[in-house]
Amino acid sequence: MRRAVALVGLFGIVGAGLSLSVLPTTRTNAAPSEQRTFLIPAGDGYGVADCISSKAECGKIVADAWCEAQGFAKANSFGLASREDFTGSLSKTKATPARAPEQPLVITCGG
Repeated sequence: MRRAVALVGLFGIVGAGLSLSVLPTTRTNAAPSEQRTFLIPAGDGYGVADCISSKAECGKIVADAWCEAQGFAKANSFGLASREDFTGSLSKTKATPARAPEQPLVITCGG
């Protein structure tokens, strides 16, 4: 009985080795790297707005860490979002004066 189990195991190992040796030899090409842009509220509570908005050295570190957390390799660009990057809506009724919202941050990830 032990011999039969050993032979089945041996054939299984040999079969697995042979299947690995006959893998296709064609090369696969990586998909083109895609980019994605994230808008982040400036007052997100983490205090990263100063680094990212001033494009300081710490901004690159924070932006790269954000992109890695989102599944990307690195940050391609970062900074304050321009008005064209985000939209808002205003009602036609007279609004009460309020504090202007902070301009959001933008991080473009890729690579």
